[in-house]
Amino acid sequence: MKRIISLAVSLVILAAIYWKIDFSGLIQVFQNCDRTWMAISLGMVIPLIFATSWRLDRLMPPGTALGIGEANRLILASSTLNMILPSKMGDIAKAYFMKERGHLDGSLSLSLVVFEKSCDFLSLLLWCVFGLILYPQKDTLFWVMTVCVVSGFLFFSLLLASRRFARFFFLLAKAIAPRKFRKKLDSLQISWGEMHRYFWQDQRQLQIIALTSILIWLGHLLQIWFFILALNAWTPFLANLALSPLAILAGLLPLTFAGVGTRDAALILFYQPYFDAPTAAALGLLCTSRYLIPAIAGLPFLGQYLSAVRRLQKPLN
Repeated sequence: MKRIISLAVSLVILAAIYWKIDFSGLIQVFQNCDRTWMAISLGMVIPLIFATSWRLDRLMPPGTALGIGEANRLILASSTLNMILPSKMGDIAKAYFMKERGHLDGSLSLSLVVFEKSCDFLSLLLWCVFGLILYPQKDTLFWVMTVCVVSGFLFFSLLLASRRFARFFFLLAKAIAPRKFRKKLDSLQISWGEMHRYFWQDQRQLQIIALTSILIWLGHLLQIWFFILALNAWTPFLANLALSPLAILAGLLPLTFAGVGTRDAALILFYQPYFDAPTAAALGLLCTSRYLIPAIAGLPFLGQYLSAVRRLQKPLN
C-alpha cells in the first residue's frame, strides 16, 4: 500500500510538471541532443556499478571472499528490489543474501551494508557542501540549504565517527520514537555498534573505502553534468556540484516512488538560472535512468534472490 501511494504521488507530481511545461519542447530537447555525449553519460553506469562492486568486495573481512562477480550481482539485484520494495528493502536484502550464502554472520552483514550506505550518504553531502560553499548565486533559500547540509554532514560524521555520540543518539531516538519503531532502532543500534568495532580498527582500510566512496560520488555527479552536455545545455561544473546533490537529496525524501517527481521538480527549480524547464525535465528523466538501468540489469539475477527476500519479509510482517 505504501508503494502504491508513493507511486500515485509521483504520478501526480509528474502530471503537474508536464501540464505546466511545453511537452513538445521536451520531445525536441531529446531530438536535438548530442548523441555522443548521451552515449558517454549513459555508459558511465557501467564503471560506476563496477566501482561500487569493488568497494563492496573490499569491505569484506579478511579470510572471506565475495568476489567482484557476486558483488556485482548483489548490487544489481538490490537495485531491482529497491525499485519494487519500500524503505530501501533491497539494501537490507543484500545483507541477508550475504548471510544466506555463508559469507558473513547476520549482524556483521547488516553492519557492512549500513556502513556502505553511510559512506555513500556522507560522500554525497561532502560534495554538496563543497559545491554550495563555492556556489556564487546564493539567495536566502540557498543559505538555508547550505546551513542544513553542513549541519547534516557534521551530524552524520559524528554519528559515524563517535561511539559515544552514536550511543546518545540511539538512546534519545528510542525515547521519543513510537513503540513500533523501537525494535528496529534496537537492531540498528546493534549493527551500528558492530560497525564501529569492525571498521574503525583498520585505519588504512577505512581511508581506502572513504576515498573510494568520495570518488564514486564524484563520478555520479560528473555523469549528471554529462547529461546536461548531452542535452546541449550548460552549467558550470562547480555549480553542478551544488545543485545536483540537492536534487538527489530531494529524491531521497520518502514521499514518491524511487524519488520520481520530487527529484524532477527540484531539478527544474534549482537549474532555472541555466536552462529552461523542458531541458530540466529531460534532465530529470535521464537522472531517473541512473536508477532504472541497474534495476533492469538486475532482473536476470532476481530469481535466485526472491526466495531469500520472502523469508526476510516474514518476520517483518
